[in-house]
Amino acid sequence: MNCKKLFGAILIASLAFTACKKDPTDDPIVDPPMEAIVPEKIDSFKETASIDLGGEFASEISAYDPLTKQLFVVSNDGGTKVDVVDMSKYPTVTKLKTLLYPNNAGINSVAVSNGLLAIALDGADKQGNGDVVILKTSTLEEVKKITVGAMPDMVTFSPDGNYILSANEGEPNLAYTVDPKGTISIINIKDNYSVKTLDFAAFESQKVTLLAGGFRIYGLNASFTQDIEPEYIAVSADSKKAYITLQENNGVAEVDIVGGSITKINPLGTRDISLADNAFDVSDKDNKKVLSTWPIKAFYLPDAISYFTAGGTAYLALANEGDTRQDYTPKDAKEEVRVKDLVLDLVKFPNAATLQLDANLGRLTVTNTAGYTMVGTNKVYQELYSTGGRSVSIINANTGALVANIGKDLEQHVIDAGKYDDDRSDNKGVEVESVTVAQVNGQTLAFIGMERADMIAVYDVTIPASPKFVQLFSTGDAPEGLLFVKPKDSPNGRSLLIVSNEADGTVRFYQPDKI
Repeated sequence: MNCKKLFGAILIASLAFTACKKDPTDDPIVDPPMEAIVPEKIDSFKETASIDLGGEFASEISAYDPLTKQLFVVSNDGGTKVDVVDMSKYPTVTKLKTLLYPNNAGINSVAVSNGLLAIALDGADKQGNGDVVILKTSTLEEVKKITVGAMPDMVTFSPDGNYILSANEGEPNLAYTVDPKGTISIINIKDNYSVKTLDFAAFESQKVTLLAGGFRIYGLNASFTQDIEPEYIAVSADSKKAYITLQENNGVAEVDIVGGSITKINPLGTRDISLADNAFDVSDKDNKKVLSTWPIKAFYLPDAISYFTAGGTAYLALANEGDTRQDYTPKDAKEEVRVKDLVLDLVKFPNAATLQLDANLGRLTVTNTAGYTMVGTNKVYQELYSTGGRSVSIINANTGALVANIGKDLEQHVIDAGKYDDDRSDNKGVEVESVTVAQVNGQTLAFIGMERADMIAVYDVTIPASPKFVQLFSTGDAPEGLLFVKPKDSPNGRSLLIVSNEADGTVRFYQPDKI
């Protein structure tokens, strides 16, 4: 089915017990007030500062506090810690101290609001409940420690500062013998940090409909609630709704923050790579970097998500990285397979032998969990599903309808710049890891981080249905976290993009030229 039709469907209704209430999506979306425009050239971002915090995993996710001019950086390099960086004398940036959390199995995320720092920590047992620790940014003294669900992968504040949200991924252990529920925690700051942790049990009755829309439930012996793995959070400007990517499941959940309930799951369908607009480079053995059409589809599998509005409509930008369940011990828990190792249906693929050559589809990583029928004890594949959309999708936040897809154009710009890593053509391409949408000089820009290309792309999405390429620039090794700081909050009164690079442990800072 055409991916736009899949997105365009009204995807999944509210829970049955809320059906009698007024649908919150009936309320008009009001664009947030326009920030005072600082005259800046939107196509001129360049590195103006950097800091090296260590080795691999020393710089993953960052949060900036405009009150103290400090940056807080997640580090899993030789311990569970947060590095505190002074930016008050920018462009001079200096490491001040390190906050250590040795009793936790890992650190995943940080966020800042109104002088508070929230830190997301795995429990001592990674499959057990995790914690969100709250500190004052001024003194770094602990205010509160809140227990949330298993493996809090991202933490963020609502724009009004009243709530903290945690996406608790709940990944299985390597043996796949312990698989906690994926959950979402809502922490009410005004109510003495009371917490409500939500699971997805109420949606199990919708499983058939969700799967038909491209949702994925496939973990080894996993129940519906165990299989869902929340990843990344975006919050609406009015602080009423949150949107959470369910990466491995290929969906986005909608949460009523004030009401404390999960109201919807939007399955994301697939991207049809037989269409010219969706072309992929599928082989690392064809000695060329060319985007072509193929008889395959791709699950989007988004990681980062960013909320923005335009013309009274709410939108979500999704970084379709692709992720799989592969690094587990049981063979039955590993989903990745190459096309050349599959039995293809010769009616659907009469040219199977040619397609399965290494220079064609043979090397492409696909999932073994979909697209087949059993013939005896063998899986025979009528459809091939690649793992990751290799794009940024812009969707209508209320309906889930696909508005635009930045994919082929994005990868072609990287190829043209001589930065495309052909070794990754068979698996994730440029690997779109992160996206954040922000206002610069009155224009709405999407900043797109590509982990394998080590680059940031900038697109103008002021008209969401017609993204326009603006700029491409290199960053550190494997950009993981993108953080945009508005001119009014930045240390020198200008727009600031902060990029945390996972593989080389650097944080790099980019600003545009003044007009």
